[in-house]
Amino acid sequence: MLTLDIFGFKALWSPYFLLILFALTTAYFLITTVYRSRFPNSEPLTGKQAALFLLAMILLYAIKGSPLDLMGHLMFYIHGITMVILVLLIPPLFILSIPKWLWRSILNIRLINSLFKVFSKPVIALLLFNGFFSFYHIPIIFDHVMQNRIYHGGYSILLFILAVFMWWALISPIEEYQPLTGIKKVAYLFANSMLITPACALIIFSDSSLYATYHDPEVWGKVMSLCVGPSTFSNLNLSGPELFSSMSLVDDQRLGGVVMKIIQEIIYAVVLSQVFFEWYRKDQEESEREMKKQILNPNLVE
Repeated sequence: MLTLDIFGFKALWSPYFLLILFALTTAYFLITTVYRSRFPNSEPLTGKQAALFLLAMILLYAIKGSPLDLMGHLMFYIHGITMVILVLLIPPLFILSIPKWLWRSILNIRLINSLFKVFSKPVIALLLFNGFFSFYHIPIIFDHVMQNRIYHGGYSILLFILAVFMWWALISPIEEYQPLTGIKKVAYLFANSMLITPACALIIFSDSSLYATYHDPEVWGKVMSLCVGPSTFSNLNLSGPELFSSMSLVDDQRLGGVVMKIIQEIIYAVVLSQVFFEWYRKDQEESEREMKKQILNPNLVE
């Protein structure tokens, strides 16, 4: 089997994308530390928030700037892993890494506030995210998007934004933007899990390779030319992704559907446990308050 080294350093490590992420990280720390006094009611950046933002940036580079991104064009199961990380792991990390005072300043911008009010409504966020995620994995749409750099980049950004809205309805750090509480959060997670299942099932139970991006040499060639550059790819004289993996196309595809579903279930299970813990803690606090009221005001007890 061939190794990825043949594609060169630039295609493997995306140095320009790394510079963009470095600029975003620098801006984040400047705003939340040096210039935070310019924002009303600002508070010091916590270590947890800084760590979550750095983790989000590291994961984003890993799936979009490291060799994993290139491998996703060669093996569908790698695409499945990177896609789930992009829309189900990075968005909640990003949301929780932004301090409340900065979120409030961002949401004070009229246009952004209007967008959040509409697209973070639980039902709308739920249907839009899962709908566009499923549409993306319809073969004809997937292959068309993968063969166009603008469509591919645009659809990835759109999915990420819709994922932020989807997660915002569940884990919004701002009290006035928390539409779901208690059992509603559990139902929301359950609905998300169910709505994403058809796309995974289509991929897992298909008896043939669905995506021309991985089995059609001509389509694969166009996709790889966009990924590594036309001049680089034309000089390599490659016939298809089978040169880089011993796994059959169908097995690779099925593994991709399985890992997408498993990682999604793990992430939702972690969030669900936190929802139950928060629910239990609030219930205990309310019980303690009621008990104190009864002790201080025994006449209220019949």
